[in-house]
Amino acid sequence: MRDAAINLRALAEQRDLIDYAAQLLGKTRSDFMLEAACDKARAVLLDQVFFSLDADRFRPFTQLLDAPPTPNPGLAHLMAIQAPWATAQG
Repeated sequence: MRDAAINLRALAEQRDLIDYAAQLLGKTRSDFMLEAACDKARAVLLDQVFFSLDADRFRPFTQLLDAPPTPNPGLAHLMAIQAPWATAQG
């Protein structure tokens, strides 16, 4: 059960837009807004380029980065395909 309140103020036009979108999806305003806010929060967190690791986790991480790549037949096949725009035109 939800027990934490989140309050915000919006313009009437914003509320109406949110209500209309929520209605189209069969959701309540609260459910729609919470889902949209959580989706955006996850995107922001996943987009971060800095992360912190302690020494015990940093060593294996850098070893993985420094290791030679493992063979990947699918990638090799993809890289062997010439792009259509790269073909010579006569």
